[in-house]
Order: sequence, then structure tokens, then C-alpha cells
Amino acid sequence: MFGEKITLGVTGASGSGYFLHLLQALVDNNCQVYLLLSDAAKIVLKTEVNEDWPEGLDGLNVFLQKRFNAKQNQIIALGSKDWFSPVASGSSAPKKMIICPCSCGTLASIANGLSNNLIERAADVILKERGLLIITPRETPFSTLHLRNMLTLSELGVTIMPLAPGFYHQPQSIDDLQAFMVARLLDHLKIEHKISKRWCE
Repeated sequence: MFGEKITLGVTGASGSGYFLHLLQALVDNNCQVYLLLSDAAKIVLKTEVNEDWPEGLDGLNVFLQKRFNAKQNQIIALGSKDWFSPVASGSSAPKKMIICPCSCGTLASIANGLSNNLIERAADVILKERGLLIITPRETPFSTLHLRNMLTLSELGVTIMPLAPGFYHQPQSIDDLQAFMVARLLDHLKIEHKISKRWCE
């Protein structure tokens, strides 16, 4: 019924628009998405795009299906302490995960092997199972600690993709800038798309 299975973590870093574009793109490409939304991410979402999502998981899953025009069970929102969910176990977790946007606090926790919530645990599972983990920090400037943590993860095979869009495609809107980064993320997931112009096109 669905193509790729993807775990999508969303933390409290600025950049809700990137997450919204990415989730829609994954749905449009028939991916099944396990969505892990931190409490801070919900606050940032409300602040940046004025969207107030339901608190309970049942209501949230119904809302997500309508909001993103998804099929039933195409987006599965999980609680932060749902240790019995598929993403918490190497025997059942998807092999690909993106954290977008990723706070530097979450990045630090993953780099140091902590699993205080389901986002961190899911990332730890991807690492131990040698899957594909993409982390998109949205911070500036980066401190030396941030950079050390990124180096640690990069040495473990994690793809670090700061949310830093290019301009060679002559963007005309914020949507264009967000689409550029979503296109790059889909490239690394090996998902075909026509979201944004490539170099020299």
C-alpha cells in the first residue's frame, strides 16, 4: 500500500515551514511516516505558522490525515514515551529517519547516546542498525560544542544538513527556499521528485 517507511522527528528549533513542506512531500510520494513531535516543536509550530494542533494522539492522527490529505494510517503520530512503538526497536523500525528541524539539544543527546524520549531512542536505533539518519540543525552561530557533536555524529555516518537553502534557483518566496531544502532531503532519501530546480537546469 505504501512505499518507503520514514521516521520523522520534529524538535523545538525554528523552521516549522521546512517540516510542513517535508511531511507533505513524503505523503505525496506515498511514504508512510512515523511522526515524532516534541512538546517544544508544537510551541514553535504555533508561533511560526499559527497552527494549533490537537494534543491527544487520536485527535492528532485524524487531524494530520485531513491536513496533509493523507491515506488512512499514512501518518502515524506517536507519543514521546511510546516505548512499544515500531520506531523504538531495531527489529521493526524504518531504516531511514530525518529530524527536521533539529535542535542542538537533541543533536547533543543523540551524539552522546541518550534516549530520554522517543525521538532520541529512534535515532539511537537507526545508528545501531546502521540505517540512514539525517539531522537538520537550524541554529546560528554554531558553538564549538555544537560542532563537536556534529563531528561525532558525522563520524558515525549521520548526514548533517543544516537548513541553509541555496539561491542559484532565484527563489521568489519563502516557500521556494523551503522547497529547495526539502528537495535536497528527498535526494538523500533517494525519493524521486520535481520540487525544486537542480543546478544548471
